[in-house]
Amino acid sequence: MNIYKLDNIKLSPTSDERELVKIAARALGHKPLYFRILKKSLDARKKQDIHWVFSIEYGDEFPPVCAPLEKLRSQRKVYVVGSGPAGLLCAVRLADRGFTPIVVERGERVDDRAESVQKFFGGGELDENSNVQFGEGGAGTFSDGKLNTQTHSGFNAEVYRTFVRFGAPEDTLYLNKPHIGSDVLKNVVKNMREYIISCGGQVRFGTLFSGFASRGGKLFAVRLKTLDSGSETEEAADDLVIATGHSARETFAMLTESGIAAEAREFAVGVRIEHAQGCINRAQYGNVKGLPAADYKAVSTVSDRRVFTFCMCPGGYVMAAASERGGVVTNGMSNRARDGVNANSALMVQVRLTDFPHDGITAGIEYQHAIEQKAFALGGGNYRAPVQTVGDFLKGGDGGSIGSVAPTYPRGISFVPLTELFPRYVTDPLKAAIRDIGKRIRGFDAPDGILTAAETRFTSPLRFIRDDTLQSASVRGIYPCGEGSGYSGGITSSAADGLRVAEALYEKYRI
Repeated sequence: MNIYKLDNIKLSPTSDERELVKIAARALGHKPLYFRILKKSLDARKKQDIHWVFSIEYGDEFPPVCAPLEKLRSQRKVYVVGSGPAGLLCAVRLADRGFTPIVVERGERVDDRAESVQKFFGGGELDENSNVQFGEGGAGTFSDGKLNTQTHSGFNAEVYRTFVRFGAPEDTLYLNKPHIGSDVLKNVVKNMREYIISCGGQVRFGTLFSGFASRGGKLFAVRLKTLDSGSETEEAADDLVIATGHSARETFAMLTESGIAAEAREFAVGVRIEHAQGCINRAQYGNVKGLPAADYKAVSTVSDRRVFTFCMCPGGYVMAAASERGGVVTNGMSNRARDGVNANSALMVQVRLTDFPHDGITAGIEYQHAIEQKAFALGGGNYRAPVQTVGDFLKGGDGGSIGSVAPTYPRGISFVPLTELFPRYVTDPLKAAIRDIGKRIRGFDAPDGILTAAETRFTSPLRFIRDDTLQSASVRGIYPCGEGSGYSGGITSSAADGLRVAEALYEKYRI
């Protein structure tokens, strides 16, 4: 087969991508019948030589179409709890394989959920079942739709293809840092739901997974609670995929109390650091124009605790991400255009098991909860967030005042010394890291930057132990999955784990 590949093709920021087809034509001697971009990344390491780098594939014939997945005629009752990246991708792949999965989601459909979130942002009551953390699409729907990952799962490429199949932009397949955008991701999520239903599956909203029943170490039923009516039912089940996300604390408590093997995990806490997007653009690009909103990624090891940026949102917004009354939680998001005036990122400090109040499995949850409740109190209530300017934080002041960077957190702010919220083993490394990263990213330590607390939902504070078949070490037929179960972090790795679990179920029944 005459399919060719060219790597390391450099184009200037102002070049038209159609130039790539001309490059392929020159190499081939005529215009190719088949052409595809394999990879696109921006090299901004040298400000005087910023350029795009491409890999392309081309030829006089099309590559063979992948064979369709083998399907089972399965009558097995497989329940998937949670409709975030792990749960949705798992259910889609199960439908591809001939299963008719039953997806159980405590929150609302994504459009209704978006309305509930906007009402909360505007000062309304918090819906503890449908918010930034819970509802169709999971937390990822309101955190930008970034698909870049540090994992190397063989399922990552399949994750990207699946998102594009259901409406994500084509560049998801080849950008070095794919980004769907929270606005576009909503439609992708809806398309996945409609596909699951079209294959005979179900998606039940406003339904809480409240328990399970097992016999001889094997699952045989799930208990579900309809939130509107409060009624609870027990339904026969062959398999149960637990893909709740990292914030389903009452579910975690129920599972551990029911004897599902789990262990506490270290995680991280911190703040959202917010700068003017123009400042970040200048730091990363110099004076070069015509480039996308700049991002960054940084790690600091100058302290005894690792500090790192996470979920960086160019042209984005800081969100009110609480899921429990009386707690303040932050997160970040960008829309597809990334055209907001500010950039923000989580700035996180490593938390150790020895920092927890005790050595129990749920100690990390209690640790997170305590910080969130204290942030609520320090903010003055009504979900106002504690805020401090970077300059005031570094000099040990009492909060500061708004300068050139206006905070984007929607529920209001209160200027508070962050030393009143976090212990010194968090604030001292944060101060050192801001200064350290400022040496590499000009303006990162600018005094007008805004620090908004508290960022606590970095990842799940526990892990449900599973065996080589991906089933719970305690109960056969239960499959802990995704970020909430401690096996991923972020959209791509969570979605990949969902695919992995679906394939494990297919292997279980295909013989």
